[in-house]
Amino acid sequence: MNRYRIKIHILKSKFITAFAAVILFQGCYSFKGIAIPPDVNSYVVENFQNSAPQAPGDINQRFSEALRSKIRNESRLVYNEQNPDIEFSGSITGFRLNPEAPQAGNTVALNKLEITVMVNFVNKKDESKSWKKPFSFFRTFESDKDFISIQDQLITEIFKQLMENIFNEAFTGW
Repeated sequence: MNRYRIKIHILKSKFITAFAAVILFQGCYSFKGIAIPPDVNSYVVENFQNSAPQAPGDINQRFSEALRSKIRNESRLVYNEQNPDIEFSGSITGFRLNPEAPQAGNTVALNKLEITVMVNFVNKKDESKSWKKPFSFFRTFESDKDFISIQDQLITEIFKQLMENIFNEAFTGW
């Protein structure tokens, strides 16, 4: 008789755990700590503008596509240009290459590439969650390296962190 009580107790525990999980996930969608309300189903990323004269001509297109890809791959949202629940737009406002780490003899050991993006996030389901703010990130590299030969790699690395920061800002705190 004790064996049956133990089995019933185990079944009850599993049922309660499953029921709690269903209740918990019914309220919102969560992935990697990101919470998206169930009524938000679609997004659009408008083509960002390039307002940084020193930046490569295609940087805005690369940025826009990277943000689309990040949202597509890490959320359940569907891309919809016609009537999206949330919208991203903005511009690349800074592309700066500056010397860092001065050394004796008027030389520098490192250079720094910094990219700044102004992002406008519109939440059509809850306007109070909309915002407009700048995001910036940089990478340093040894000054003896040819910038043109490593520029694409640096941009990719900076974009990766910018995407993470923008994604987290947009999809946390709901």
